[in-house]
Amino acid sequence: MTLFETIIIAIVEGLTEFLPVSSTGHMIIAQGILGVQSTDFVKFFTICIQFGAILSVLILYWKRFLQSMNFYYKLLVAFLPAAVVGLLAGDFIDSLLENVWVVAIMLIIGGVFMLFVDKWFNKPQDDQTITYKKGFYIGLFQCIAMIPGVSRSMATIVGGMYNNLSRKTAAEFSFFLAVPTMLAATGYKLLKVLLEDGGVEMLKSNLETLIIGNVIAFIVAIIAIKFFISVLTKYGFKSFGYYRIIVGVAIILLMLFGYNLSVA
Repeated sequence: MTLFETIIIAIVEGLTEFLPVSSTGHMIIAQGILGVQSTDFVKFFTICIQFGAILSVLILYWKRFLQSMNFYYKLLVAFLPAAVVGLLAGDFIDSLLENVWVVAIMLIIGGVFMLFVDKWFNKPQDDQTITYKKGFYIGLFQCIAMIPGVSRSMATIVGGMYNNLSRKTAAEFSFFLAVPTMLAATGYKLLKVLLEDGGVEMLKSNLETLIIGNVIAFIVAIIAIKFFISVLTKYGFKSFGYYRIIVGVAIILLMLFGYNLSVA
């Protein structure tokens, strides 16, 4: 990967990881337009730079992470469903990622769904406490995001709204839940790379690229989170729905014009 490709892909990750627009779909478009070949390192890079995005949540909401252990127990309860599904169906999930048509179609379907989310689920109760039960249900919704193109952010925020949380409260819990979820995904991928022949050498030779990617993803994610909370609170999901439809159609058109957009 060139420095330019590293910067662009990291910016895309930072912008889209916490928005309900599917970072996977945007990574596909970015790699396809840039002509980045899907090497073992590129696959690892797109997962590894999630760590930079995770740090943005910890920095912006550091006070929330200094609450009682009850906060972490609720995150654990919400994280467990996706952890179990990821371990049991990891190979199947990877096979879906190989099918870019699945990503494009789910972007469009999710976009159409988001046009009606506020009408169906925006009914917050006065009590915005996230109980263990609500956390578990949000965790179940997160499992839907195992399908590439769905968007982890969209699934968990809708899960929160389904449990009568406000858009802002649901979005913030989605950010918090991203920390253990993305750390687990990054850690698992890192372990696999380290255990492979030549994996350690690959990381050493590309260490500068990984550092640059994570720093950029961190900075951009901070800006994206602040922007998303502001837009979501004021205007809801409809604009993101239209945007997802456009991105899904764009992926289909790129494939029809012969672009190799596989990220598997």
